[in-house]
Amino acid sequence: MKLYYHPLSGHSHRAHLFLSLLGVEHELVEVDLMKAEHKSAEFLALNRFGQVPVLVDGDTVVADSNAILVYLARKLNRTDWLPQTPAGEAAVQRWLSVAAGEIACGPAAARLITVFGAARNAEEVIGRAHATLRVIDQELAGREFIVGAHPSIADVALYSYIARAPEGNVDLSGYPNVNDWLRRIEALPGFVEFRKTPVGLAA
Repeated sequence: MKLYYHPLSGHSHRAHLFLSLLGVEHELVEVDLMKAEHKSAEFLALNRFGQVPVLVDGDTVVADSNAILVYLARKLNRTDWLPQTPAGEAAVQRWLSVAAGEIACGPAAARLITVFGAARNAEEVIGRAHATLRVIDQELAGREFIVGAHPSIADVALYSYIARAPEGNVDLSGYPNVNDWLRRIEALPGFVEFRKTPVGLAA
């Protein structure tokens, strides 16, 4: 398998992280966003939206980080990471939606300001981040992972941007359950770190 990615992209990291957690042999192909390689004709043939990551598995091309997580879990029949019961799969999907919605509009957006110089309202997106983190911290009370006692692709989808939220000036110190959960993810066999950037509260 080949993963087109950028090392500072949390979306890329979640795909890379899951490949590593599964022990899947893969090649990393860095896409230089500063040189607009993601807008080249070659890359747009893989993903018309011009976004990383993209997974190439033989003749199959999968764009979108959450779609990649689902694809890998299904292809490798890893029902431990993606349950096949209606209730179990729905519980995971709920948090994939949070990763694509509230996380993208909160901690990920706050980090875009400090890491990539994006034009965002810092106060607004940091406020959104804390609103989401409060919910997640409550959800994690009394449980090891976001949908129960075992990790799932929901945890992988949420991890990267929450872990690096301080880079976007989002303080995690008030969320003890979230911090304990981050350490549990980081202790999983095959864990790979999301590259740190010394900006924001992490400066």
